[in-house]
Amino acid sequence: MLKGIAYSVLASVTFGILYFYTQLLGALDSEQTFGWRIIATIPFLTLFMWFSGDLIHIKTIFNRIIAKPTLLVFLMITSVLTSAQLWLFLWGPMHGRGLQVSLGYFLLPLVLVLAGSFLYGERLSKFQYIAVLLAGFGVAHEIWRLGTIAWETAFVALGYAAYFILRKKIQTDNLGGFWWDLFLILPIAIFFTQTGETPYLKFLEHPSLGVVVLGLGLLSAIGLGSYILASRYLPLIIFGLLGYLEPVLLAFASLVLGEKISSGEWLTYIPIWLAVLVLVIEGAWHLYQQRQRKQHLHLNVKQYSKRINFDDQS
Repeated sequence: MLKGIAYSVLASVTFGILYFYTQLLGALDSEQTFGWRIIATIPFLTLFMWFSGDLIHIKTIFNRIIAKPTLLVFLMITSVLTSAQLWLFLWGPMHGRGLQVSLGYFLLPLVLVLAGSFLYGERLSKFQYIAVLLAGFGVAHEIWRLGTIAWETAFVALGYAAYFILRKKIQTDNLGGFWWDLFLILPIAIFFTQTGETPYLKFLEHPSLGVVVLGLGLLSAIGLGSYILASRYLPLIIFGLLGYLEPVLLAFASLVLGEKISSGEWLTYIPIWLAVLVLVIEGAWHLYQQRQRKQHLHLNVKQYSKRINFDDQS
């Protein structure tokens, strides 16, 4: 559980950094950025998997494809689902739609919580119920305020939920499955790098762009790899609720990049930020309880040892 939480936090922080990082790619449009991101991520993700001991999953899934070719169809679907999300993640802040995308990440945990409850029978703690109610209020207020949901918001929330559910269904919810998702979309990524006028000339005009693209691949591999590992080690409900850290960071990043929260939007964001605070309090409380139990156990062992020594001396 702790390993999954650590991976989730690492992923959220990395995604927050990536939102800022996209500003260094101004010489490229969103399609070119997406293409280079996929190309640069695959080698770093492979290296990440080598360190984490997950390389074997690539071969395992390949053997499954050979034995059952219909698996490739489902892998193509998950590849399209995740690639579209990666493109939108870059497109949003580049076109002033970062808050709409971040709201989708606010809504996503609620969808995952519902999926975990109804599809897998997972249960919420009291703290988690409070967090869900707060987040639900914030999201409901935004829907009421707008009268609708932006397409970016709906696409993130429903698309990612479908992606994780399908991966569990076909048993590719590991880094090997994600590696195949990126590998299958590689031809389209290469095509996107060729779009626009003089695509390679930009690297001559901006010598540092090559280093920036490599950095994009490295950060993407760390963030996405950690995110996939977190989804593997955590129940869907816990994974979903921990996902609230990411949209908080993305919202702050969007604000720093020049977007603003209007007076009518505060009732959307404040309850969701409070939901994150409740989850932090729950985590701190669990850590405190674990520490108290360890101290109590250590004290009992110490008292028992003294009693044994006393009986031996008697």
